[in-house]
Amino acid sequence: MGLTTYSAREQLRDGRPIEIRALRPEDEADMLVAIDHIGIESLQRRFFVTKRGFSAAEREFFMKIDFVNHVALVAELDEDGRPVIVGGGRYVVVKSGEAEVAFMVVDAYQGQGIGAILTRHLVGLARAAGLKQLVADVLPGNIAMRKVLGKFGFQTARSQDPQVMRLTLSLVQ
Repeated sequence: MGLTTYSAREQLRDGRPIEIRALRPEDEADMLVAIDHIGIESLQRRFFVTKRGFSAAEREFFMKIDFVNHVALVAELDEDGRPVIVGGGRYVVVKSGEAEVAFMVVDAYQGQGIGAILTRHLVGLARAAGLKQLVADVLPGNIAMRKVLGKFGFQTARSQDPQVMRLTLSLVQ
């Protein structure tokens, strides 16, 4: 199975089934709907600025995934008989052997384990792709994300920006 067709069934903490799958080009509208359900504080934790809308170039970046240097997964739940994107995670290769990870979960679904599920899948995909390290830049106040990444062994590293914590995970066994 190629990464473009990647799909896995998981369970949330409350037992509901969730699908973790590759982001597809036709997901753009559903991704924008999901972002509309993310509060200002959550958007600030993800983008480090207050954000309410994306330029055409930003949308293209988020949706143009090659599944080599830019891998993106979505978390999809069944809501009233219809699949709904409730979160996503991605990694982008920033230099040879190293990729930066980022996550977003719709506010109403935070605390259900979606971040941890996405992290587990992205770490596995990065390892399978032969990457040596994952990095995440996290605001110090984003305790939930720091906790999730800490469970996977991410360690605090030196950050170029004093306002941001850099967490790293070595993928070399």
